[in-house]
Amino acid sequence: HLSYCYFPAVDLFTHTWAALRAAVADLPDQAFTQPSGCAGWLVRDLVCHLIIDAQDVLITLATPSEEPPTRDALTYWEVLGAPPAGDDALDALIVRLAAAYQEPGLLTFHLDDLGAAAGRAALLAHRDQCVATKGQVLTVGDYLDAYVLEWTLHHLDLVAYLPDAAAPPAAGLSRTRQMVEQIAGYKIPATLTDTDALVIGTGRRSPTAAQTAALGADGNRIPVFLG
Repeated sequence: HLSYCYFPAVDLFTHTWAALRAAVADLPDQAFTQPSGCAGWLVRDLVCHLIIDAQDVLITLATPSEEPPTRDALTYWEVLGAPPAGDDALDALIVRLAAAYQEPGLLTFHLDDLGAAAGRAALLAHRDQCVATKGQVLTVGDYLDAYVLEWTLHHLDLVAYLPDAAAPPAAGLSRTRQMVEQIAGYKIPATLTDTDALVIGTGRRSPTAAQTAALGADGNRIPVFLG
C-alpha cells in the first residue's frame, strides 16, 4: 500500500493523471456508451470533461500571478449545497461535444494529446510560483495537489460501472480521502475503505445500513458536494 508521504504534490499529480489517462486508453469502444459515476453523463461525456480539465491545467499553469495566494489545495474547492445534476449549461455542452466526436478513438486521441501536454507542463512548473484561475490565486503546488482530488474522483466515476477497468492508484485514493475529510471536518471511520469513503463522502453513493451505523452521530457532516 503506497503512502501519500512518498509523493510530493507534483509527483502525485503525475501519478494519478497518468493512471487515469491509461485507464481511458485501455477502455473498449463499447465502454464509452456506458454510464459513469457522474449524474447524467456517459463515460464518453466524462472523458470529454477530462479533455476540458487538461485544457484548464494548461491555461492555469501558463497564467502566472504576482499576487499572493488566496486559496490552497482545500479551499480551491467550493462546497455546494446539492450535488451537481448534470444539466447546467456547461454540462449540457459537454454532452453535445462528446457526441460530436462520434468515434471513441477521437476522444482518446484528444485526451492523450492534451493530457500529455498538461502532464509535461506540471513537471516543468515551479511549485512555489503563483498562478491565477477562476478569479483566485494559488501556488502551483497547491493547484496540482487540488487536482489529485479531481483525477481520483473522476477515475472512480470512470470505473463505477466498468468492473474490468483499472482502479485509481492507492496513493491517490489515500490523499483524496484525507482532503475530503479535511474539507468536511470529519474523519471517516477506518472501517470504510478509501473507495467507499470517497464515493459516500462525496455523495456518489448512499451508505449501507452498516456503513451508516459505522459513520456514527457525526456522519451527517458528509456527503460534501464539491465544485
